[in-house]
Amino acid sequence: MSGMFSNWRRKRLARREFPAHWLPYLEQQVPFYSNLSSDLQKIFRENLKVFIWEKHFIGAGGLSITDEIKVVISSAAVRLILFLDLAYYDRLTEIVVYPHHFKHPDSKDIMLGEARNWGTVVLSDTAVRFGLKYPCDGHDTATHEFAHVLDRASGKFDGTPQLRASKHYHPWAQVMSFHYLKLKGGHPKQLEVLRRYGEKNEAEFFAVATESFFERPVQMKQLTPDLYEELRRFYGFDPVNDPTCGVG
Repeated sequence: MSGMFSNWRRKRLARREFPAHWLPYLEQQVPFYSNLSSDLQKIFRENLKVFIWEKHFIGAGGLSITDEIKVVISSAAVRLILFLDLAYYDRLTEIVVYPHHFKHPDSKDIMLGEARNWGTVVLSDTAVRFGLKYPCDGHDTATHEFAHVLDRASGKFDGTPQLRASKHYHPWAQVMSFHYLKLKGGHPKQLEVLRRYGEKNEAEFFAVATESFFERPVQMKQLTPDLYEELRRFYGFDPVNDPTCGVG
């Protein structure tokens, strides 16, 4: 029943016009948007407006939420599901945004982002913008945290999102496990492609691999082609052909 309601609500929101004043935020601050075809840009905008209008954005640490913040952050989320479906974000209800880094309420660790188990993503506005400013360094906070949300859509944080077909799960498990263990072992190919934070657990490995897939696609395809292929099949996108960080 909830899925039927979500579909009805999204169709209703999709009929609303895309706000014209949002477009400069995309064109000036979201590098990958300009590299999409006109058809994909249209789909991107449709998904973007629905995502923004159905999620709750909450300012923290003295930050006031603006349309610019909503567009910039939501662009990272929509990029991941451009060839999937907004239903992957059904469990996500709110996005809390701090101006800079923040402290975890339990451990007091300094953090740039966090995807929580109960439908909340917490982000540093500064970290999100830094990731967009340097789109090919393999480190993007918003991409990382929204990848966790996709992972959680399958039921838990375990590094395996809901894949496109049942036959994809076996090769996914084999490839992901292989490269996760290689990264933990410090193998050179993995270290050239992936951040060591992916050693922490399978969920972090998937999020880190997603960052590298979009931001270092050429290196990933050359050095870990099977890992690249699993992510390409899931996301439905071939970023090595994207001029943003690929060969164009």
